[in-house]
Amino acid sequence: MLGSTSSQPLGGESVCTARPLARYRITFTGKWSQTAFPKQYPLFRPPAQWSSLLGAAHSSDYSMWRKDEYVSNGLRDFAERGEAWALMKEIEAAGQKLQSVHAVFSAPAVPSGTGQTSTELEVHPRHSLVSFVVRIVPSPDWFVGIDSLDLCEGGRWKEQVVLDLYPHDAGTDSGFTFSSPNFATIPQDTVTEITSSSPSHPANSFYYPRLKSLPPIAKVTLVRLRQSPRAFVPPSLDLASRGNEIVDSLSAPETPLDCEVSLWSSWGLCGGPCGKLGAKSRTRYIRVQPANNGTPCPELEEKTECAPDNCV
Repeated sequence: MLGSTSSQPLGGESVCTARPLARYRITFTGKWSQTAFPKQYPLFRPPAQWSSLLGAAHSSDYSMWRKDEYVSNGLRDFAERGEAWALMKEIEAAGQKLQSVHAVFSAPAVPSGTGQTSTELEVHPRHSLVSFVVRIVPSPDWFVGIDSLDLCEGGRWKEQVVLDLYPHDAGTDSGFTFSSPNFATIPQDTVTEITSSSPSHPANSFYYPRLKSLPPIAKVTLVRLRQSPRAFVPPSLDLASRGNEIVDSLSAPETPLDCEVSLWSSWGLCGGPCGKLGAKSRTRYIRVQPANNGTPCPELEEKTECAPDNCV
């Protein structure tokens, strides 16, 4: 299942008749490792990491973000710079004006590409949808999240939901790489999913033409809590030990990265003894080192025979 999941039926929304309130623990797991995403993987200034998670439990009257639609000013600030203030104000305004938001929830940032963060949230039969966003850091305006996931199924609350998450472009910045300078998209574009072949440009940090699809860059798990919300604490959420990073690195898929070389230089001067054939050479350099059994680099120097320009 993709990250931009919407469980709302097209011909009008389903009516939730479940018990008045349900509490869930939401756990976000980063899977952005160097083995799964070797191309231009950010190692410093800043290294690969995730922003804080910001979400809402809401009705179908409210939308935090939606694929193929324009993001709000608040979500643009969050996707580009990780600033949550304007987005929080928008969510609060929707709650007051339309009574469409039941609760706002947030979880701490994850300081590396792999790791976990979690929090608890409350849903209500009239506000059974959950949406959230987490910014990919560093990036121009890229994020992951879910859009309007319905935790209610007719007369009952779902016990557990696990979703893989994939990168999305907010459509407000035209950078191709994780560390691209700010380059506003004018006019603004809609939210699109970033895939292994789209944007179709070799400079794109997620461009892996040999892959049919990208591996998930993150996942989210929602588990319904029993009446005593503090009783459920998954043992894997020991954030201090960061033991999950070892597990992630072992289980992460290895995405092959092919060697990339520059164009050939022009031929050098032809040298050699007078009256005999001489030799000249040209060179090229490695632009991207291969990784994870990608195509190895070809020869970087080529020589050919020639008639000497300057014989000795």
